[in-house]
Amino acid sequence: MTNQIKESKLPLMKDLKGVVEPFSKADTRVAVRQLIISLLLFAAGWAAMYFSLQVGYWLTLLLAIPTAGFMVRIFIFFHDCGHNSFLPTTKANRTLGFWLGILVFTPGEQWWKSHAIHHATSGDLDKRGVGDVTTLTVEEYLKLSPIMRLGYRLFRHPLVMFGLGPLFMFLIKHRLVSPKFGKRETRSVLLTNLGIVVMAAGLSWLMGGFQNYLMIQLPILWLGGMAGIWMFYVQHQFESSYWARHPEWEYVASAFEGASYYQLPKVLQWFTGNIGFHHIHHLSPKVPNYRLENAFNSAEVLRNPLTLTIKESLRTIPLSLIDETNDHMITFRELRMRQKMSMVQEGARGVPGGAA
Repeated sequence: MTNQIKESKLPLMKDLKGVVEPFSKADTRVAVRQLIISLLLFAAGWAAMYFSLQVGYWLTLLLAIPTAGFMVRIFIFFHDCGHNSFLPTTKANRTLGFWLGILVFTPGEQWWKSHAIHHATSGDLDKRGVGDVTTLTVEEYLKLSPIMRLGYRLFRHPLVMFGLGPLFMFLIKHRLVSPKFGKRETRSVLLTNLGIVVMAAGLSWLMGGFQNYLMIQLPILWLGGMAGIWMFYVQHQFESSYWARHPEWEYVASAFEGASYYQLPKVLQWFTGNIGFHHIHHLSPKVPNYRLENAFNSAEVLRNPLTLTIKESLRTIPLSLIDETNDHMITFRELRMRQKMSMVQEGARGVPGGAA
């Protein structure tokens, strides 16, 4: 894991703007081609899974892996629509995004708003809580009651975050309306829910029953959601990830030091819609997925972020707490070791003739 940017002075936004600006324009032809190919592959995956039910459910689950990958790619298009970057006009992005939101079980207006807040506050310690993965500082964690600590530890456990998390997020959380939502977000949730019901009813009728629909939809949603949560998590939750209090928080630093470049094999890069170039996406959300790699290759300054390989990214899983004092993230195990060391030192100081 390397981070050359941190070793030198960060570039200014006014200088970076000229670098990314040429890639911040949507191309209808490229977008439509992406959309048609991906939707056809997604539909083919669904059809293959349906016919595989006659062979054995093991084959259905096997086919769910690439089909979930197509869902992840479609989610990236949905995500780009929220940034008004996939297609040239706001109306086109909003309209297409709504229909894609039904396919990926996510209400557009509600999710896009929370995601925009994430972009505006990523790495800001004083503005956590909307559109991000809940992450506490060491001090905040130590102030919790024992039961609240247990709850946080369970939330951060991989089996909960990546195992139960996708089903909770896409089947429950995205289906609920909050009093905090405005009219647009509330309407988005309700209309998306209605669309999902109609889609589920139609597919159930075509596939000979609701059970067949669930046997196909649930593994796709679970695997696709797991991949999506993982991508979102790993590109912001690494040891040297940028965190700062609001008065010191800087947008460029949050992009270059708080969002990684996830170096993936080409096939995974395709399935994830180039979102691995996450530092560029945070620097300029107007760059559509199909131009992120070109932007990355266009200038040396954009090729020096913190880089994560798949092997290195696995080491981020235990990281759970922000250590403000030392400016990095630590694990629960590291915190326990520190506490034990502190107790030993306190004990030594309390013994006559002990170490100072």
